[in-house]
Amino acid sequence: MANEQRPPIPADIKREVRQRCAFGCVICGLPLYEYEHMLEWAEVRRHVADEITLLCDRHHTEKTKGLLPKEMVAQANDEPYNSRVGVSQNYLLHYAGTNVHLTLGGSVFKYENLPEGSGFAPLVVDGLPIVAFDVQQGKLFLNFIAFDEFNKPIIQIIENELVYDTRQWDIEWVGQTLTIKEGKSEILLQLVFQPPTDITISKGRILRNGIELLIGSKYIFNTNQANFFGSITTVNFPVGFSIGYPMPNCGAAIVIAGISRYQFDRTKAMKFLEQCLSEKLPDSGTA
Repeated sequence: MANEQRPPIPADIKREVRQRCAFGCVICGLPLYEYEHMLEWAEVRRHVADEITLLCDRHHTEKTKGLLPKEMVAQANDEPYNSRVGVSQNYLLHYAGTNVHLTLGGSVFKYENLPEGSGFAPLVVDGLPIVAFDVQQGKLFLNFIAFDEFNKPIIQIIENELVYDTRQWDIEWVGQTLTIKEGKSEILLQLVFQPPTDITISKGRILRNGIELLIGSKYIFNTNQANFFGSITTVNFPVGFSIGYPMPNCGAAIVIAGISRYQFDRTKAMKFLEQCLSEKLPDSGTA
């Protein structure tokens, strides 16, 4: 029995634990966490959701070393930090440098040697930079915001500090990948952080004011107007991809205006997307 290998925690149990713990360490709310058996595995040898909690690396270590009493962990598990405050503890992402990239659905929007005091907005919706980089006093800052269908922010990065609304169906951070789900098989947004200079939106939906961009592994699709974009590469445009109003007053690689917000045929648009994906389309090119 001493050499018995511990089986992995089943995915559905992990999800139940994440949901109960509000997607962060129950002590401090940090969104980087580990699954911790409140009843020691060596004693119970079972995976039961009610007996597992989330702890960040620091608090997990403190519990293991006996510096964090089990009673305090159990108390925090009953009232997780993030449940009390409604958002995750801020987490500082380590971005630096001047050559920055956004990979969006297989397309790459990049700026090389971003000058001091200037900014680069690879994705803009209705004049709002969804993703933006800027260099101030030699420091690189990443800014990001994503909304739900009701225009409510669900995740923000302000000058490299990430925080998310914990009232989501599921949020999971594994390695560099942060996934927010609307349902069991419904990914709202999947971000891959690749510091010091890169961020990838690999899957999901970008929503704002009735505009919807669907992001797949190799495409960007605007549902409103059934615009399909394959592999695009843009270099050193102040704005990479802009959709909606106002239109950028600086150089932009791709601009889509005149968007029909709510009076469009979504079923027809989705059929067109399926058609695009079933064909081998040429690359959209480089700008």
